[in-house]
Formats: sequence, structure tokens, C-alpha cells
Amino acid sequence: MWEILRTTDVTELSGRDIPPTFLEVVERGWSLTAAGGRVLTGLRSEASGTYVDRLAEESTINGRGMTDYDLPAAPDERTHLLVRRCLAYVCACLRKAQEEFGDTQVKAYVSLSFADTEEALLTSNVTFCTPLPDVRPYIPGLEAVADAAVAEISLDDLEDVEDCSAWS
Repeated sequence: MWEILRTTDVTELSGRDIPPTFLEVVERGWSLTAAGGRVLTGLRSEASGTYVDRLAEESTINGRGMTDYDLPAAPDERTHLLVRRCLAYVCACLRKAQEEFGDTQVKAYVSLSFADTEEALLTSNVTFCTPLPDVRPYIPGLEAVADAAVAEISLDDLEDVEDCSAWS
């Protein structure tokens, strides 16, 4: 995953890279649940129920498959466009989280895997959660994941991404 992230062009990464539905989520910002979960406000109404802990609540509410139906099918074109789209969304959401909560505790998790379809297109999922000392990690053994490319990304990881620090 880090090789894919490293080789993706992130110059001039901006809100223009984020699909409209996801951009609306970014614009609505973050809020706290009754249990103290940090969730994207625009996704709260879609996910309801009870959760075993804050990690389950945050990852369930905040997780979505990234829009990719408009991307080319050819892997050499699709991969970097999809990753760029995910990184723009992650950058914008993590900046908003920092503004809302005054810290950089929220982490993004980006996964890439091949769809279980005849075309086996590369797809992606993005979720956000706050690691807690008394709760298991979102993805235990992250480095050992073999069936997908997965990265945990903090706002600090994006400090070299041009314009990410300027987003609000």
C-alpha cells in the first residue's frame, strides 16, 4: 500500500478531487455521539443502532466505499485516480476533525482491494476512527493484512501533501 501511496501524484490535491457526495460530507464536518464517538455529521443519519464500543460506532458510521463508477477500468489508469480521490477526502476530513476536536487523534483507514465480480475492478473503502487505549485496534495486525492493501493515515502523515495543511 505504501508503494501505491508513494507513487501517486498528490500535487494540487484539492476538493476538486473529491466526488460531490463525499464533498458534502466534508462540508458538514464532525460531531460527537452520546457515547463520545467522533463521527462525520453527514453520515450519522444513515447508520443507526447500538454498538459494542466507540471503535465500532465510529468505524461503522464513518466508513464508506469510495465512488469509483466513473473511473476507467484499466488498472494503470484507475489505481492512482482512485487513491488520489481517497487521499483528497482523507485530507479534507482529517483537517476538519482537527478544527473540530483540537487534536489529531482521528485516523483514516484506506483499503484497496479487487471487487468480487467478473471484472475484478480495484475498489476502495475509507473510514475514520480514534484509536483508544482500552479498545482493540481497528485493524489488528495491519501489516499482516494479505487480502487488501491497507494504510492507517494521520494528519501528520499528510504534512508534506501540498495544500492539505491549508484546507479548512
